[in-house]
Amino acid sequence: MNKSALFTDFYELTMAQGYWKHGLDTGAVFDVFFRRHPFKGGFSIFAGLDPLLDTLEALRFSQDELAWLDSLGFFEPAFLKYLEAFQFKGDIWAVEEGQTIFPQVPLLRIHAGLIEAQIIEGLVLNTLNFQSLVATKSARICMAAKGKDVMEFGLRRAQGFDGSMSASRAAIIGGAASTSNALAAKRLGIPPMGTMAHSWVMAFPSERQAFEAYADMYPNSTTLLIDTYDTLSSGLWNAIEVGKALKAKGKRFGVRLDSGDIDYLSNKVREALDKNGLEDASIVVSNELDEEIIERLVSEGAPIDVWGVGTHMVTGGNEASFTGVYKLSAVERDGVVEPTMKFSDNPEKATNPGIKDAYRLFDEHGMAVADVMSLEGDTIELGKLRSFFHPSLDPRRFGFASCREPKRLLDKVMAFGKRLSPPEELSAIKERAKANLRQFDHSYLRFLNPHVYKVSITEELRRLKLGFVERFRSNPTGS
Repeated sequence: MNKSALFTDFYELTMAQGYWKHGLDTGAVFDVFFRRHPFKGGFSIFAGLDPLLDTLEALRFSQDELAWLDSLGFFEPAFLKYLEAFQFKGDIWAVEEGQTIFPQVPLLRIHAGLIEAQIIEGLVLNTLNFQSLVATKSARICMAAKGKDVMEFGLRRAQGFDGSMSASRAAIIGGAASTSNALAAKRLGIPPMGTMAHSWVMAFPSERQAFEAYADMYPNSTTLLIDTYDTLSSGLWNAIEVGKALKAKGKRFGVRLDSGDIDYLSNKVREALDKNGLEDASIVVSNELDEEIIERLVSEGAPIDVWGVGTHMVTGGNEASFTGVYKLSAVERDGVVEPTMKFSDNPEKATNPGIKDAYRLFDEHGMAVADVMSLEGDTIELGKLRSFFHPSLDPRRFGFASCREPKRLLDKVMAFGKRLSPPEELSAIKERAKANLRQFDHSYLRFLNPHVYKVSITEELRRLKLGFVERFRSNPTGS
């Protein structure tokens, strides 16, 4: 776990010194939210909260780090003395890890001194953005697999040590059943999986000897990689002979395909296995898989039992990053906490001002219909008809009286820099993610042209936002 408060963008430190020097280290509230779903999808999965809270509790500047900052010539000795005692002492409200999430809705609400809240920005976004990206990708891949096991084995393609460890954790939250990363498996309690590489087969005088040696050592978990030389002419038939010997001992086995036309090969392999009395042998496939390939193979009836996904799961594939941002929503001035708002030439980049809560609304069947942002203290009550508005301030609105108790999305998870509950079991977060997805109609979850889920604001929040817009139009310089 990283404990260094130096894990931040340099401008956070130069701004922090400015706040300190000008007496601006007052109370502040920052929102963490994201702007759009990755992968052109209709949903995302929130991940990374538990490790973030652990890190925030331990965050400090070491003497060596302070000496390095001093050597740069940017910082006054008194400010470095201030940093010597730095620790995060704020309060945090957060969405549950594993929750299905949508753009603009706050994922975290951070109440802290302006300096400490500014210094942790990079850490917060680095942790949540990457794990939420991978958890979302993993969820899409597992949905495409239609209940078949998905193995994460992207260690060798992940972005460094931290990237691999974080990706293994997030992949499990998204639904993966196991990981190839032995260290992640140990530390996080994830089932480890893996059998052999092509080098094992090539190290023996013959493919048959390689298979027999492996089956002799691991008779209870034998999966044979059959595409080292020739899948259908060599690997398959050597595996069948070894499989028959295992079956005679009451053992099951499987074969793995890592190249070629997976659809064609899996069908030919299944046919041969069944004809030779090995109907219970499993077929595992890998090789640059993603959710679109898996969905197509499943729809075509490819007889595949386990999917091994590496590169596209742990790197995000064609999506390089999650669009999480960290924006000031309120700041204390002269003892009064005042809402703030960021304007932009792009309307979608304008923020929602003030200290906010968020609620999820459900229909009579318990299905989610909208997420609503409200000002703190403005609760959404069961059965009360209210009007909700589009966040961009266009005329769109809808009326709704919740048939089920609205779910408050933000709960307090940290007070005065200390987490309020111990870390959750990863299996519990994974089950939450799976259960939450079941609350959404399939139209929001489909890969192609997903239906857009409603994210709205209350009338009170809309009035506050409109007031900022009108003041800006009449005085755009802010003077």
